Amino acid sequence: MKQNDATAEKHEIMTIEHIRALIETDMAQVNTLIEKSLYSEVGLIDQLGHYIINSGGKRLRPAVVLLSSRVFSYKGDQNINLAAIIEFIHTATLLHDDVVDASLLRRGHATANQRWGNEASVLVGDFVYSRAFQMMVNIDSMRVMKILSETTNTIAEGEVQQLINRHDPETTKESYLDVIRNKTAKLFEAAAQLGAVISDRSDQEEQAMAAYGRHLGTAFQLIDDVFDYNSSPDEMGKNIGDDLAEGKPTLPLLYAMWHGDKKDADIIRDAIENGGLEQIDQIKETINSTGAIPYTAKIATEEAELAMNALKGLPQSEYLDALYALARFSVERQY
Repeated sequence: MKQNDATAEKHEIMTIEHIRALIETDMAQVNTLIEKSLYSEVGLIDQLGHYIINSGGKRLRPAVVLLSSRVFSYKGDQNINLAAIIEFIHTATLLHDDVVDASLLRRGHATANQRWGNEASVLVGDFVYSRAFQMMVNIDSMRVMKILSETTNTIAEGEVQQLINRHDPETTKESYLDVIRNKTAKLFEAAAQLGAVISDRSDQEEQAMAAYGRHLGTAFQLIDDVFDYNSSPDEMGKNIGDDLAEGKPTLPLLYAMWHGDKKDADIIRDAIENGGLEQIDQIKETINSTGAIPYTAKIATEEAELAMNALKGLPQSEYLDALYALARFSVERQY
């Protein structure tokens, strides 16, 4: 990832800890607002909502909102509100995802559906979504409402696309990437764009931030899909092999099927079509022998580079340095 400008060294040395320190005050306000806004007199909503919100997430999407707004020297408090809204939308999708996927573990903890059941998880997910829209109304901006309503609609489309692709070994790379861009990257895109929107920046700067978020989110998900086959449950905080068990044709699996010998390709094809982990050791061996992990990581790195390229020409500051560093973190992280 080559940078020719004078700020390259800053991008190189800024760590995730530096980024957290940079927005520590803002993030504390976001967390306070999240706690306040999650409150419900219905005890189960309060309990389950706080469980999922406080279960160890990295708060990357809210961080992108905060950093984007600070790049443009934003002085108000709408960035705090938007960061909380973005986290609520993300949380609602997690609650629904875990039900659809029948997941039992997330971030090293039992999923909400494992503890309270599918019905409670879906309904509390609905509550969190609707609370996010209540908070959007309070911002009193049709531009913000338009972006976030389109974002949630796109995420829903991505979820359905993923469901259609499940158990389909004929899934193409393009179809797989479409799912990532809609299901995961779209919320990163909105998070970055909204920082420019509330700062009243030009359309060009808005679109630069949107592109940054889109490519950042794509890189992040690609690496997550790599982790499903080359990390431990302790590192990842989820059951390794979940994607395979659910018949999800992610890129490492598809690449291994495309480039393995016929016997190995048939094993992978059967695993995608029928799910299950009976052949996971053989499949992981094929993934390693075909170079599927470095191939997927290379695509992720290309996306991270596109994210950084989108930032060129924006006002130089430590907040911009942090956005560069987040792009690097998305592909170099170990969890």
